[in-house]
Amino acid sequence: MFNAKLMFVPLLAQVLLTALVWLWMYKTRIAEIQKNSISPQALENATEAASLLKAVAAPSDNFSNQFEMPVLFYLLTVTAYVTQTADSMLLGLAVLYVLLRYLHSLIHLFYNRVMWRFYAYVSSCIVLWIMWLVTAARILRALS
Repeated sequence: MFNAKLMFVPLLAQVLLTALVWLWMYKTRIAEIQKNSISPQALENATEAASLLKAVAAPSDNFSNQFEMPVLFYLLTVTAYVTQTADSMLLGLAVLYVLLRYLHSLIHLFYNRVMWRFYAYVSSCIVLWIMWLVTAARILRALS
């Protein structure tokens, strides 16, 4: 019997990634602000902050990425658990999705080769859409 609660392990790993990127973003931003003696008031809006903090844009951009497609991942994980459609295949896909998200972030934060980042991103999206198709099919089958 599959323990559906295991679906929350990759979900928690994705939350951890978001927290790590958030910490990295603030570490790099604060260092940049101090290094260049930027007044906090000069960062009062996103346009000014982006202009003054160009050297540390990647962590901020990556943090924003954590609230795009991963939101659908969080919803899918909870949906699969609540509807009892989770199984070992869906768990494997969830783990793969999160690993690809970690790869995407590592590339974005440390290497930032756009095409490699794009491949990691698209791969994670394909995995997520497959997860949604599988879950939707299972839910619809259960309704009929």
